[in-house]
Amino acid sequence: MANRLSPREAMYYFLDPAGATSHLGALLIFADPAASSAGTTSPGAGGALDYPSLVSLVENRLQLAPRYRQVVRAVTMGLARPVWADDPDFDINFHVRRSGLPRPGTLGDLADLVARVMSRPLDRSRPLWEMYLIEGLGDGGYALLTKTHRCVVDDFACPEISQIIADETAEAVEYEPDLWMPGRPPGSGALAVGALAEAVSRPGEFIDSVITGNGVVGGVRTVVDSTVRRIGGLLADVTDAAPPSPLNASGSSSQMVAVTGVPRRECAKIAERHGCTVNDVVLAIISGVMRRWLLGFDVAAAITDTVRVEVPLATRVSGVTPSVEREVTWIDVGSPGFVTDLPVGEDNPTVRLAQVAGLADRNAQSSRRVTLGPRPLLAELGMVPFAEFSSWAFRSLGTRGYNVPLSISTIPIADRYVLGRKVESLYPVPGLLAGRALAIGVVEYRDRLHFGFTADRGVIGDLSALADYVTESFEELREAD
Repeated sequence: MANRLSPREAMYYFLDPAGATSHLGALLIFADPAASSAGTTSPGAGGALDYPSLVSLVENRLQLAPRYRQVVRAVTMGLARPVWADDPDFDINFHVRRSGLPRPGTLGDLADLVARVMSRPLDRSRPLWEMYLIEGLGDGGYALLTKTHRCVVDDFACPEISQIIADETAEAVEYEPDLWMPGRPPGSGALAVGALAEAVSRPGEFIDSVITGNGVVGGVRTVVDSTVRRIGGLLADVTDAAPPSPLNASGSSSQMVAVTGVPRRECAKIAERHGCTVNDVVLAIISGVMRRWLLGFDVAAAITDTVRVEVPLATRVSGVTPSVEREVTWIDVGSPGFVTDLPVGEDNPTVRLAQVAGLADRNAQSSRRVTLGPRPLLAELGMVPFAEFSSWAFRSLGTRGYNVPLSISTIPIADRYVLGRKVESLYPVPGLLAGRALAIGVVEYRDRLHFGFTADRGVIGDLSALADYVTESFEELREAD
């Protein structure tokens, strides 16, 4: 039986042609290996990470996630969802690449390079991921950037590739050589026959497929039925829509990326002093960032009272994310979330923090505020019907509930190593979806909270300012009584 994309995977796969860019990834920064004598890198690492060694490592680890050697194959006339198929021409050197910065490269230079890489679409005739070894950082440092299409990543079946190559100890794990041979790629006729055979084996679904249709035959009926079945949920999105904001606009296909960090220990002191959680402090910092940005976006316009964000429910409700079978992750794509308001209209940082904590407590307990995140129309059918229509519906209705998606790691990440080289800093590179001008990710690594921003260049012209605002907002809270 064909290994079909799930309805949600198919939704993300089809969103790209509508102008969205469903790439996400991580940025791992390494220090100069000569600093190992000072204890900042792992002893015995053997110098900086070189390109051939990285290629060998990735090739050895791909056996842990076969999807990174597979391509997406569409089914004729949309008779079923696309399938994952082995890439007969898989070339590891196409996916693992080498790049550099003019020395000495700054963190801003690195962010600009990351933005250019993340703005480029992935080649859909190949597996949907890339990795870059970036040299030339100041003080002899270098970085690794991973870029993976959102449809590839699954919290349980397929982690993001940065998590596959990173080890918990300085001693790299080497698996037995993988004698991988690609399977024979299915032809268009075979895919169509397979789709029909699956339908015939389940007569009820076959009749539903013929009547409602996944392709041309049942298109109109599908659209009508989707509207009827989803009207309750979509109506809730519309009636409880987020405040109007340029953050829900799309200005271009070009992205900007910025990264920064603050000490986690100091955030914990702020939380203890005000009787709240570190995650409340993170939300308050972001509230201050959004307030500063809105004040400078249009000086003639009155600032809105709130910005609505989607936050992982696990940051507020213990036990939401299973911890036994699930590994620690810095790229979380499947957890349920809730939407809450950031009181950006409040000038006093102490009051703003108290309001953030109170709103998060209340909204995390409200079933109306819980969200499963982006979801496909008609998930019970074979695929996301009419890619352009589904993308339009997702953008125009399903995304009105909040302004900014915000991912926060709920478990601290301990030291990570790549071939014995310690990762000094680890930043998320959140994906930017249709109808969103900004996405924010926060990861706790090595007692620092690392912030990653991805933005639409056509809406947010100077994303580096937001990174500076993180420091300003943090200092404002630390100095508040």
